[in-house]
Amino acid sequence: MARKRQKQTASVGSILIAIVVALVLFFQSQGEYKKCYVVGVVDGDTLKVNLVGEEYKVRLIGVNTPETNHPVKHVEPYGPEAKAFTKKILTGRTVYLEFDVQEKDRYGRLLAYVWLEKPTQITDEEIRTKMFNAILLLEGYAQVMTVQPNVKYVDYFLQYQREAMESGKGLWGLVVYQKSKKKK
Repeated sequence: MARKRQKQTASVGSILIAIVVALVLFFQSQGEYKKCYVVGVVDGDTLKVNLVGEEYKVRLIGVNTPETNHPVKHVEPYGPEAKAFTKKILTGRTVYLEFDVQEKDRYGRLLAYVWLEKPTQITDEEIRTKMFNAILLLEGYAQVMTVQPNVKYVDYFLQYQREAMESGKGLWGLVVYQKSKKKK
C-alpha cells in the first residue's frame, strides 16, 4: 500500500513539474520575435518564409485579404492588388514573426504577426509603422478577421480598419463597399 502511494505521489509530482515547465516555456515564448526571410507570397495574407533553414507557410493573424487562389471563391475584388502589395513589401525581406496563443492553424501554417522591424515597445505608433498585419488594414488591403484565441491586437486592428473605411482606402473605396455604407 505504501509503495502504491509513493508511485502516485511521484506521478503527481512529475505532472506538476511538467506543467510548470510548460508554463515557463509558454511565457518565455510570449513576446519573442522569430527572425525569418520571406521567400514568396501565396496571397495577400499568406507568405512563405525560411525560418532556421526550413520553409514554412505563414498565415497573418487578425486580417483577411480578398482571395486570389481560393478553389471555390476564385479571384475576389481587390485580391490581386492585396497580393501585389504584400509581394512588393515583403518578398526578399527579413521580417520578425510574433506568435499569439496558437502557433499553427488546422492546415499546418504558422500563425503570426509579421513585424518589418522588431518593436522597441508595443505602442500604437510602433504597430502602425512596423507590423505588416496592421499596415494591410490601414491601407485598405484587408479586413479584420479574428479567430479565438489569437486576438492580442484586435482592438488596434478594429481601429485601423475603421480609419481605412472612413477614408475609403483600398477595398473600402470599391463601389460594392460604398453602396453598402450608404444603405446604413
